[in-house]
Amino acid sequence: MAPLRFGIVGSGWRAEFFARMARLLPEQFTCVGVVTRTAERGAQVEAAWGVPTVRTVAELVGGFPQKPELVVVSVPWPVTPVVTRELVAAGVPVLAETPPAPDADGLFALWADVGASGLVQVAEHSPSMPAHAARQAVVDAGLIGRPTQVQVSSTHLYHAVGLIRRLLGAGRGAATVRSVRFEAPLLDPLARDGWTGATEPAAAGTVLATLDLGEGRSALYDFTDNQWHNPLRTNRIVVRGSLGEIVGDEVTRYAGPRTVLTSRIERRTSGLEQNLDGFDLEHLTHEGHVLFRNPFVGARLADDDIAVAGLLAGCARWLHDDGPEPYPLADGCHDHLLGLAIEESARTGEAVHVAAPPWAG
Repeated sequence: MAPLRFGIVGSGWRAEFFARMARLLPEQFTCVGVVTRTAERGAQVEAAWGVPTVRTVAELVGGFPQKPELVVVSVPWPVTPVVTRELVAAGVPVLAETPPAPDADGLFALWADVGASGLVQVAEHSPSMPAHAARQAVVDAGLIGRPTQVQVSSTHLYHAVGLIRRLLGAGRGAATVRSVRFEAPLLDPLARDGWTGATEPAAAGTVLATLDLGEGRSALYDFTDNQWHNPLRTNRIVVRGSLGEIVGDEVTRYAGPRTVLTSRIERRTSGLEQNLDGFDLEHLTHEGHVLFRNPFVGARLADDDIAVAGLLAGCARWLHDDGPEPYPLADGCHDHLLGLAIEESARTGEAVHVAAPPWAG
C-alpha cells in the first residue's frame, strides 16, 4: 500500500502528534504540508517538523507541493467546523480533531451541512489505545457476557464517552445524564509543560456523572481536573457484564458450573533488563490469546501515539481499500453531545435528558 498522503490545518500541540507519525513511519504516512496562519509560525514549523507550510486551505488542497488525500483539522474548537466545511466543499476527506464543533448548536449545524457527505472522520483515539483495544477484545469474545456497565476515571468528557459507548456497544440514541461536582485539596505536581514545582495541595474539582444509555446499559464517569497529567490520580476502568467483569487488567468470568476464573491481560514489552531488542510494545494477551498486536513495532511509540497512528492507518484503509470508517462524524458528534450534557448537569444540578439526535441513524 502506498503511504497515506495527508495535510494538517493547524500547528499546535496536538497537530504535531500527526506530523510526528509521518516522521517516524514514512513507509506508511507522508505529511505533505501544514497550514499556519503566519509565515513566522510557518518557518518555525518547517524547521521543527521538517514539512512545508502554506497559509491557506486552498493552497494546501491545490496540490502544493503534493495534493493530500486527507486533511487533519487541528485548530481551536470554533474554527474546526469552518475549516471542515471548506474542505468538504472541495471534496477532500477530513480527519477533524475532537470535538468537531464547540457546542450543541454547532454540532447540529455541522451535521446538517456535511453529515451526508461521508467525508468527515473524527480523531477520537481513546478506544484505539492498546489497553482499551485489548479490553474491547475481551468483551467482543463474550468472556464477560453482555456488557452492561462501564466505570471510567482516566480521561474527560467526549473521550470518556467514546470509550464508554464503544465498550458497551451503545449506539447514538437517547440518554439521561446526572452529574455533580466536588472540590477537594489535591497536589498538582505535573502539567502538560512538565513539573510544576507545587509542594502544597490546592483545590481541585472532580465531576462524577452517571449515564443511562438505555437497554440496561449504564456508565459512571469520574474525572478530576488535570487527571491526564497528574501522577497522583491513576487510570481506573471497570467493564461489567452479565457473566463477569474487567477491572483494570484483571478479568473475572464465569467458566462453567461452580467455576469462576480470574486472570490478567498481560502486556509484553521488549527492551527490559537483558532484552536487547529496544523498548517497544509487542502485544497484549489474555489466557494465551493475543488481544492486541502492535502494528508499528520498531517505531518505539507510546500508547497514545500508537492510537494516533492507528487512526491514520484506519483512514488509509478507508480511502485506499474501501475499509470501514475509522470514526465517523456521527460518533464524534454524539460523544461531544453527551459530554456537554455531563457539564450541563454538573452546572445546574439537574438531570439532562438527551433526545435521539439527527445522526442517531
